[in-house]
This record gives sequence, structure tokens and C-alpha cells, in this order.
Amino acid sequence: MLPDLDLRLVRYFTVVAEQLNFARAADELRVAQPSLSRQIQRLENVLGVRLLERTTQGSRLTAAGAAFMPQAQRLLRDAERAIQAAVAAAPAHTITIGYAEDLVVTSAVRHLRHRFPDAHVRTRHLAAQDAAALLDQRVDALVTRTPLPIPAENLQVTVLYDEARVLLVSASHPFAGKAAVTAEDIAAEPFVGCTGMGTEWTTFWRLEPRPDSEPARLGPTLAETYQDKLEAIADGTAIAVVPAGDRRHTLRPGLTTVALDGVEPCQVVVAVRAADPNPLVPAFVRSARDLMQPEATQGG
Repeated sequence: MLPDLDLRLVRYFTVVAEQLNFARAADELRVAQPSLSRQIQRLENVLGVRLLERTTQGSRLTAAGAAFMPQAQRLLRDAERAIQAAVAAAPAHTITIGYAEDLVVTSAVRHLRHRFPDAHVRTRHLAAQDAAALLDQRVDALVTRTPLPIPAENLQVTVLYDEARVLLVSASHPFAGKAAVTAEDIAAEPFVGCTGMGTEWTTFWRLEPRPDSEPARLGPTLAETYQDKLEAIADGTAIAVVPAGDRRHTLRPGLTTVALDGVEPCQVVVAVRAADPNPLVPAFVRSARDLMQPEATQGG
């Protein structure tokens, strides 16, 4: 039986094969370099062959990789054509709305369904690193936070509201109970390392560049999931900066947040593909802009 191929891994491979450099490929894909290396290894494990070899000058294709490359490119083109054919054949009154992490889109979705009772309005929950679903046309609109983990070219981005960033620490941490801290106060603290996110995203949430121009220190845990991140913080080995409106940590005892002074907020936005002909897309953007507000202005 042939192995099942994850098209995301195939796409990662083609970018690395084109660049022949993991660092440049990671920047283009907006993922962390260690995560990219693991994804290529996953693909190689699925195929049962070595595709790339690292050298002192960069990387090079093995014989298997050179044979796989044109087929991989053709596979991605065929997949894109299949998606476009499906989208073109779908009824005009269909929209899929993606929303990332803890964000709630109920009010805007309900309003859209009320305005267009004959439309098929679907929702799809996504992890932050799955934002490429907008580019791949798996969703037609994406409600997420900045910085966007995907290229913003050919996207229309509408800001819904600003959201403060706060420090998340263990309840036993010396900062717990303080009214507020600054970026200078936490410059020596280790942060949780997270996989699968690009440089722009990680530097923003680690408050880089730091006052001393040094990169943020990282704790011993490399978190692949949100729960891994909370575990590291609760254990007291690291801290994290999180959106003030993300209340998922409150479900776990032993964690608390501290206000951050002098730190610019993030923004909650709705992103759509520019010039999308679907009339439901701008209608949803209007609904989101009018009805999605920070929790504090919604009476809790």
C-alpha cells in the first residue's frame, strides 16, 4: 500500500530543495528552522528514503530527492487545480470562516447567517500555525491575531480591535502578584520555546529586540502544543507573553498573569484574499468589524 502524503510536508520539501538551505527555506515558509528539519524528516520517514543531505555549504538532494522533486512539484500543482475546481463548482452562497486558537466568532457568524438565511456558512477552528488554510482556500476568511504567521501579500487585513499583551507566569514566580512589569524587568527570564512559528511571530511574542539587543533566553522546554507551553510555565522553568483576552490558562491552576507596561498591543484581525469574488466575504468582514469586540467591552 502506498503511503499517505501530507501535502504540507511535500510543499516544505520543495522549498528546501529549491533553496538548498534550511535557514533560507525556513524564512520563506515562516517556520522555525528546527521545526522545518523535523517536518522534512517526517516526510523521509513516510517515504522510507533520504531526500536531502546536509553539507558544510548547505544542503543537496540525494538521488531519491532529485527524482522526487519534479513529481512533488507536479503533485502540488495538481492539488491547487483540484482545490480551484472544487471552489469554482461550489454554490455562490458558501463561505468557510476560520478562527484561530481561543478567538470567538459566534456573534459575527450568527449575524451573517441571519442576513443570508439561504447561504451555507461554515466555521473551522485552526491552530495559529494553520493560518495557511486561507492561502490554500480551505477557508475564505481568517480571524486571528497579529503578527500574521503567513505572508500578507495579496491579502486584505481588517483590524477588529487592539488587545494588550500580558506576562503569564507560575503563581509561585517572583513576578506573581506585581501590578505590572516592564520589558527590562523580564529581560533575563527564560521564555518557552515554541515550534512551527516564523521569526516575525516569535520575536514579537518574546519582546525582541530586547533593551540589551540580545535574543530572549529560552527555557529547557520546546513546546509543540499550547498545553506543553502551560506545563512549562506552571513548572516554573519559563515564562511567556500572551494576549490578555486569551483565558485558556485560567482552566489550569497555578498560573497567573501580570500587566506589561510600555509594550505595544497585538491586534485581532480578519484576513481575506484580496479581490475574492464571493459576496459573502466582505459581508462577513463587515459583521466581524461591527460585532466582534474585546471581552471587556462585551460585559465579560
